[in-house]
Amino acid sequence: MNAPFVTMEGIEGSGKTTQTGLLSGYLSGKGMSHVVTREPGGTPLADEIRVLLLSPREERVFPEAELLLYEAARAQHVRTVILPALSSGKAVLSDRFSDATAAYQGFSRGIDAAQIESLNAFASGGLVPDLTLLFDIDPEDGFLRIHGRGGPADRMESETIEFHRKVRKGYLRLQAEHPGRIVRIDGALPADEVFRRVRAETAARFGW
Repeated sequence: MNAPFVTMEGIEGSGKTTQTGLLSGYLSGKGMSHVVTREPGGTPLADEIRVLLLSPREERVFPEAELLLYEAARAQHVRTVILPALSSGKAVLSDRFSDATAAYQGFSRGIDAAQIESLNAFASGGLVPDLTLLFDIDPEDGFLRIHGRGGPADRMESETIEFHRKVRKGYLRLQAEHPGRIVRIDGALPADEVFRRVRAETAARFGW
């Protein structure tokens, strides 16, 4: 599979979804075949799991249950969408992937990192992104962006600021552990400047 697999990561409000859309538009303008997807989700079954995971609810969602639901969605997503696209020569842009699980359920929820790494590998069939763009932003700024959108917050967006501080620390630690794959981009910059850096990174890696 020679087609690139690129993932976009970051805390809530980091701008990763906006940048995924901008990169997709750029590739479309160049006539480059690609697939845009997201986690959790990407398939009808995985989208149903997404609703289960992100809908606010009175019942406590235990970290172990949350983790396994994310992994179930990923297992379906990888085999239904990502691998077929890569095998057909289409690049894949995914709004979140396994690093999100390590940051959210590992660093912030406190589940053992080795256990998460094992489950990530099992669910994904060992698939690892060729490049991960980490849009880094202070959680307080991310919250301002989320509230500025209007509408109700989902279950993860409704977590405490301390929870999101831990997620950010988790992402930064992952970047330090995998500097060749995970590239940090300052998400607090204006969107056009962030995208200029996205284009520079993807051009350097893949000639885009």
